[in-house]
Amino acid sequence: MGSLTPPPSKILQISTSGTASQIGFSHGTLASAHISRSLAFYTRLFLKKCSMDWPAVRGFAMQYQPFLAANFPEYVEEMEGVAKGAGKEYADVLALNVRTEIAFGAFSDGCTAVSWKGSDRSYLGQNWDWDIEQSENLICLTIVKGDGLKIQMITEAGIIGKIGMNSHGVGCTLNAVTAKGVSFSKLPCHLALRSVLDSASRAEAIATFEKWGVASSCHILVADATGGTGLECSSEDVVRLEMDEGGVVAHTNHFVLPHKKGVVESGWLPDTDFRLRRVGESLDGKEPSEEVLWEIFRDEVEGNGASICRKQKEVAGPGALATLFGIVMDLREKKAKVLVGRPIDPIEKLVFSL
Repeated sequence: MGSLTPPPSKILQISTSGTASQIGFSHGTLASAHISRSLAFYTRLFLKKCSMDWPAVRGFAMQYQPFLAANFPEYVEEMEGVAKGAGKEYADVLALNVRTEIAFGAFSDGCTAVSWKGSDRSYLGQNWDWDIEQSENLICLTIVKGDGLKIQMITEAGIIGKIGMNSHGVGCTLNAVTAKGVSFSKLPCHLALRSVLDSASRAEAIATFEKWGVASSCHILVADATGGTGLECSSEDVVRLEMDEGGVVAHTNHFVLPHKKGVVESGWLPDTDFRLRRVGESLDGKEPSEEVLWEIFRDEVEGNGASICRKQKEVAGPGALATLFGIVMDLREKKAKVLVGRPIDPIEKLVFSL
């Protein structure tokens, strides 16, 4: 039996600006230790989950290079900068950024996300659940691009797109979904998240998804001051989940809409239906507010083995899931609060202000 891995006392905060290469180099240099640990973590995880050693992982990842070089060269430049700054090979960093595609849906990120539009506010929030070992490799990354766009996100070190918002008030969250299939001519999941953070509006972000597609299954919730849209993605299609009459889009870890024939989802987290129902019950009859969302993300009522605020129930090692952070964004005000650790008992509080 292993021992539990203690959470970090402070999350690494990195601010970087300039060209794509300069942004990546600063990220890689300042987070080099975190990136090394992240590579070691995923080396173990890929071997356990999909029987792939690291040379095989690198080979798989490089199959995305032709598509990315032709259509998203700025992302390639930034990842090359990360690799140079961290003293790693480009294929290593690319592998981190396509980590969802490598495992073919074998990962079990168990997350709960909500977009909630009221008459004068638009909120977006999520609890992000993942392996407790990876908690020490989370970073808060602030990017200022050459055109003045500012991005703030919580991400895994070395990964250039994750959960956060930008200075246009556009935000995104992520839920894992395990429908099999992968495409090498579409945007990998985490780079699709980055494309949201590079967008001027929810509509622009959706247009990017529908033009290029997403390489593997996931749900990405995109929102701005006008409200939210859920994008249920598979390697075959992107299906929109629109706001209900209460201005809500909520999602956990299963598809709630029909998809193309041949898109087959495996039921892998028995608590996903419970968590989605729990969100709906918690929002019913209430007005949109940051306080209500935090109440939801602190919810410890269990159903089918887990709660929205997920407790660690296993020893350290691949599969030891827990809520690693919660975030609530006010997209009109372009502000967000991040509670690092479980929101019921956070170890650190961060504020985004854009």
